[in-house]
Amino acid sequence: MIVDPIKEGLARGWQHIDGAALDAPLELEADVVIVGTGAGGGTAAEILTQAGLKVVMLEAGPLRSSSHFVMEERVAYPDLYQQSAAMKTRDGAIGMLQGRSVGGSTTVNWTTSIRTPVNTLNHWAQHHEIAGLSRAELDPWFERAEQRLNIHPWPVPPNRNNDVLAKGCEALGWEYTVIRRNVKGCANLGYCGMGCPINAKQSMLVSTIPAALDGGATLLSRTEAWKLVQQGDQVTALECRTRDPNHQRREVTVTVRARHYLLCGGALHSPALLLRSEVPNPYGLVGQRTFLHPSLLSVADFEAPVSAHAGAPQSVYSDQFVWPESGLGFKLEVAPLHPVLTATKVPGFGATHADLMARFNHVQGTIALVRDGFSEESQGGVMTLDNQGDPVLDYPLNEAFWDAARRAHLAMAEAQFAAGAKRVLTVDDELPWWSSWAEAKAGIANLRMAPRKTTVASAHIMGGCAMSDNPALGVVNSLGQHHQLTNLSVMDGSMLPTSLGANPQLTLYGIVGRNATLLAQRLTGRA
Repeated sequence: MIVDPIKEGLARGWQHIDGAALDAPLELEADVVIVGTGAGGGTAAEILTQAGLKVVMLEAGPLRSSSHFVMEERVAYPDLYQQSAAMKTRDGAIGMLQGRSVGGSTTVNWTTSIRTPVNTLNHWAQHHEIAGLSRAELDPWFERAEQRLNIHPWPVPPNRNNDVLAKGCEALGWEYTVIRRNVKGCANLGYCGMGCPINAKQSMLVSTIPAALDGGATLLSRTEAWKLVQQGDQVTALECRTRDPNHQRREVTVTVRARHYLLCGGALHSPALLLRSEVPNPYGLVGQRTFLHPSLLSVADFEAPVSAHAGAPQSVYSDQFVWPESGLGFKLEVAPLHPVLTATKVPGFGATHADLMARFNHVQGTIALVRDGFSEESQGGVMTLDNQGDPVLDYPLNEAFWDAARRAHLAMAEAQFAAGAKRVLTVDDELPWWSSWAEAKAGIANLRMAPRKTTVASAHIMGGCAMSDNPALGVVNSLGQHHQLTNLSVMDGSMLPTSLGANPQLTLYGIVGRNATLLAQRLTGRA
C-alpha cells in the first residue's frame, strides 16, 4: 500500500487553506510570505521555517498528491501544468511546459539533477557582476541539496530511449554522462511528468514542503499573488486572488502582511507580479532577458521496440556540443514519449500522422537544448502583460538560433543512425524522413527551418528578474535582494541572468539554499 504523505499530514493538523473553498476575504500575517512552491519556494520554506520564522506559502495551483496521480495525460496536463501543458510564446512558435500545483515544476519534472556548469558561473562573474557564486562557493550547497533530496547517479541501466543516445555517442566517440536523479525507491515507471504515484521522486511536494508544514508553516493553494502594496522602500502587503477548481479567478481575496516578501513564482509569474505591482524598475529590466533553452526534437524509428514511455525518463546526456568555439551551443538529452505529448509535438495530419503513431512503441526521441543568453546575438525574450494582467513572452527565433538548430538536428540524426535507427525524422512541418545518415546530412543542410514550421519547445524558463550586484544590470543582487525595495527578494528561475546549459532544478536548490539561509540569518539575527 502506498502511503500518501500529504493525506497523512493534513490528518495530523497541517495548516492548509484551499482558496477555492474560501467564502469570505481572509487576512494573514507572517514573518515571511513565499509566492510559489517550486524548487525555489519549497527550498526556502523549509529553511525559513526551521529558523523559527512564521511562514506563509502561496500556490496558484491546487494541492495534489500521489492519491491524485493516475498516470493519464488527459488528467495530468490540465491539473498540473500551466495552460494544460499547451502554453506557447506570443507568436505560437515555442511550446512551454511549466508546472502549476503545489511543488511547482518539481512535481512534474523528469528528475534530472545537474550542478551549474563552471563555464556558466564564470560567465556570470565576468559579464553580469555577480559575486559569491563560484563552484567552490556553491558546491557545499549542492552537496547539502543532494543529501536532502537523495540525488545520486541513476544506478539502473538506461531504458532503450536513453540507451540510443549512449550508444550513438559511444559509436561516434562523443562524451556522455549518466544523469543524477532526485529519487528514492524509484520503480522505473517512466511517468514522472504526470506526478509520481509512489512518492519516489523527491520533489518539493514530498520533501521540503511537508517539513515546512510540520514546522508550523501555512500553505494556501489555489491562491494567486496579484499585487504588492508599497510604501517608500518597503512592501507593506500582498494582495491575492483565489481560484476555483477549474482554475478560474474568483472575487474572494486574501491579503498577507509580512516582514519579508519572497517571490518564487517562476520566470514568468515573478516578473509579472512585479510589473502588475508597478514596483520601482529604474533600468527597465523586469521581464527582459527571459531564456528558454529552446529545444529541438528528432524522432528515430527502430526495428526493435523502444517503448520510450517506460523507464526513467532521462538517464543519459551529452555535453559534446554545449560549448562550441563559435555559435550557440546545445545539450543532447532524450525526451520520454507518451501518446498525447508525441501526437501534439510531431506535426502532420491524417494518414501521415496515423502512420507515425502506429509506430509509437518503435520510435525514440532525442532533444537538443540550445544554450541561450551568452552572446550579443542571443538576448532571449521579453515578458510583458496581456490585457488581463497575465504574462506573455515574446521570444524571437533569429539566425543565430536557426544555425544552432540546424547543427543540433545534424548531431541528433547522426547519433540516432549510429545507434542503429532505420530512419530519422527531423520534426518539421515538411516531415522529412531520412533513410540514412548520408541522406540526413544532405537533407538537413538544405531544409528550410522557420518559426511554427520547425517544432521548438522548452521545459526550462529562466530570467526576467536577473541577478547582478550592479543595479543597472540586475533586478536583484546576488543574494536575491531587490535593489530598490528592502524587504523583497526573488529566489527562483527568474533570477538567472542567462540560461544554464543544464537542467535548472539543482542550480535553484543550491543558490536558493544559500540565499534563503542568509535571509534567515538576517531576519532572526542569529546564525
